[in-house]
Amino acid sequence: MAFFSKLKDKLFKSSSRLEKGLDAIVEDGGEETTSPDPIIPEPEPQPEPVPEVPQPAPETPAPEPAPQPVETPEPMPVDPTPAPPPPEAAPSKGMLGRLFGGSEAKAVVRRTLDDDMLEQLEELLIASDMGVDTALRVTSNMAEGRLGRKLSTQEIKQLLAQEVTRVMDPVAKPLPIYPKRPQVVLVVGVNGSGKTTTIGKLASQFKAAGKKVVIAAGDTFRAAAVEQLQVWGDRAGVPVLTAPEGSDPASLAFDALTRAQQDGADLLMIDTAGRLQNRADLMEELAKIVRVIRKVDDTAPHNTLLVLDATTGQNALSQVETFRNLADVSGLVMTKLDGTAKGGVLVALADKFGLPIHAIGVGEQIDDLAPFDPEEFAAALTGLDQG
Repeated sequence: MAFFSKLKDKLFKSSSRLEKGLDAIVEDGGEETTSPDPIIPEPEPQPEPVPEVPQPAPETPAPEPAPQPVETPEPMPVDPTPAPPPPEAAPSKGMLGRLFGGSEAKAVVRRTLDDDMLEQLEELLIASDMGVDTALRVTSNMAEGRLGRKLSTQEIKQLLAQEVTRVMDPVAKPLPIYPKRPQVVLVVGVNGSGKTTTIGKLASQFKAAGKKVVIAAGDTFRAAAVEQLQVWGDRAGVPVLTAPEGSDPASLAFDALTRAQQDGADLLMIDTAGRLQNRADLMEELAKIVRVIRKVDDTAPHNTLLVLDATTGQNALSQVETFRNLADVSGLVMTKLDGTAKGGVLVALADKFGLPIHAIGVGEQIDDLAPFDPEEFAAALTGLDQG
């Protein structure tokens, strides 16, 4: 899939050390083996091979010696050009060759999974922003029933991808669309997290899907944010409601919701000023926006999206904690996975909070924001090729 290759190339080719770290761990104390046994799926007891039952040869081979005079082996030395046929004994090796990249099984480095190796894996996952608790849980699950077995890098990648997928599966949910119109989507986050761009991309995608969308440029303190939204609005054919610089954002939100109701809009997306979670005044202003729009619709906002910058690493955990308490965050969007992010923080967020992850972003183009796919993410994170 195009987004998977973009995710893998843009995010992890340059910024993640996870794949190289796995190689180093296996090589440290590993040894070469040509055993091609795939170890990841637990080996099921194989049924004993059914011995080939030779066809009962009729015990009357007496007439067969008669063809003995056919001494056609003589033309053998007279091989004009045709090369001797390849030995017929290797059909199964052809299959192994296709599986393992050659006509013969390659030598693969494998290392015994023991406490020392597990500790190195934990350290690597912690360094990848996965956090201590999540890293311990993931490695513990990887080791279950496999201690003492020899594993290659590829097999460890498969195990790790399976565990990451298991953590992420329950939170991979698209932004829900409700029958309530207009559905109010409040977008929050700290300065520079990518809120404005995310709103523009989502608005474009919803408009392309046939929804009537209105955007409220609630970051009234930054002219650049308003201009950026207007560019996205023009591109998508979506109206962007603005107010003079420095205006009260809560007042703009109130007017925007009233207008969206009158126009029969399906979605109203409200941008908010970037705020730091340690600024009580800015956080109070966000709470005021919620109070004011509830005067128009007491069920609003119907979604509160927290946009997180992946490059902030473990700091994203404290942001989720703060915004969830203040604004009742209903889902997450993770941006800037094409930067210096290590990616593991997304696993930690899913493990700790269990909030839906609606989308992830790997660039500035409209198709660089896509619904979150746990299998694709896990494969990109571990460097595992998806066939």
